Amino acid sequence: MRIGIDFDNTIVCYDGVFHAAALERGLIPAHLSRDKNSVRDYLNGAGRADAFTELQGYVYGARMELASPYPGFADFVATAGKAGHELFIVSHKTRTPIRGPQHDLHAAARGFLAARGLVGLGSDQIDPGNLFFALTKEDKVARAALLRCDVFIDDLPEIFALPGFPAGMRCILFDPEGQFAAAARGGKLHLCSSWTEISAELCHAHV
Repeated sequence: MRIGIDFDNTIVCYDGVFHAAALERGLIPAHLSRDKNSVRDYLNGAGRADAFTELQGYVYGARMELASPYPGFADFVATAGKAGHELFIVSHKTRTPIRGPQHDLHAAARGFLAARGLVGLGSDQIDPGNLFFALTKEDKVARAALLRCDVFIDDLPEIFALPGFPAGMRCILFDPEGQFAAAARGGKLHLCSSWTEISAELCHAHV
């Protein structure tokens, strides 16, 4: 099975990261809730939307060491390898931030994966040649189609609805916060709240 996987908020968990980075830069009060949306809403409400845009570039470029893979992802990679599945990371990510210092966001993402031992030539790693960073969401969908993925895993429901998304590709919506149950009900999306659940769904019968 060929499995395509999104990167940000699917592999990478940013819980507390935007809060820590915003505090570091003196953008928010310490008592603010630690989730990303609270940081965004605070800055937007203060008329500082551009500061949040720049903060995103800072986190995704210079401070990826603050982030972590979601629990169970490394085990999923190893289990999928043993089951004979081929994994591809297909992400929508600009090369450099929209605002602020021009970090290479693609290099930062590759560095994150390498530093955590998730990419390499081992059976429990993702082949470095299977990493793809598309500049637009449409290019991301086109890449997944070109790779002939049997399954695609993403945290954004709208990706699966984009024109060109292959009709026969199985859609797994990664939803650790339980945000999309209503949106997915009765549709083609299969919700999973953890990588342990995804592993059981895709690998259990093959191991």
